Amino acid sequence: MTIPRVLLITKGHPFSREPFFELFDQLEVDYTHVEQPVAWHLLRKDVMADFDCAVFYDMPGIEFLPGGPDFSQPDTQFKSQFLDLLASGKGMLFLHHAIAGWPGWPEYANIIGGRFLYLPGSLRGKKVLDSGYRHHVTHNVQVLDPEHPILQDLPASFSLQDELYLFEVFEQDVVPLLRSNYEFTSANFYSAAKAVKEGKMNSNQDWSHPPGSNLIGWVKRYSNSPITYLQPGDDPVTWQNPHFITLLKNAVRWTASNAAITWAQKS
Repeated sequence: MTIPRVLLITKGHPFSREPFFELFDQLEVDYTHVEQPVAWHLLRKDVMADFDCAVFYDMPGIEFLPGGPDFSQPDTQFKSQFLDLLASGKGMLFLHHAIAGWPGWPEYANIIGGRFLYLPGSLRGKKVLDSGYRHHVTHNVQVLDPEHPILQDLPASFSLQDELYLFEVFEQDVVPLLRSNYEFTSANFYSAAKAVKEGKMNSNQDWSHPPGSNLIGWVKRYSNSPITYLQPGDDPVTWQNPHFITLLKNAVRWTASNAAITWAQKS
């Protein structure tokens, strides 16, 4: 099997660097690591011709300030180059907090298939509350389609300890792969806005987010490109879980494959 050539993109959210790169070292992929903002100058067709897929573990477009986060959009040139890259059929894998990226650019949520919101706002014409988070949750993950290449060599269910999100998922736009048995209700999560705007970590006081989706992994099509999102992947405890390692390895290989591109380009 050909070793996938991967552009691995980070920055915008803290993470434990050494164990993270140790994780990728054991995936049998040929990866090149770049950080923001340099990475965004590379996400164009001519440069990405040397890579089979891009893996995003970043969170661009957010600056965390004392009074709360400030959101920005990518410039017109980047949007055009990025959408051209998707039209060319390049595979993209988004991990964990990458779903919070570019909150000022509505189309980015459509590309991934959902959004984590640090502040209340609007999404697809509807008002939504800020999203929720909960660290170090031990939960059971259900494999929905054992025949899918991303889920090969995984048991029907397995345990993870990880950070979970109560966030917005466009379930009608995606192919579900993984669900959690955790209860995605406001009582089990903490308000992101209270953390970043009020400095109140681990608080859900007076925050009544409606129950959310328990979908934590999916694939979808955008333009001509296969898109994969995996919500697991917050910290070294998760990265050392053998089932997560298998999941991530499979996800990179499928997203980078010609089979995934062919699937994405079917009408």
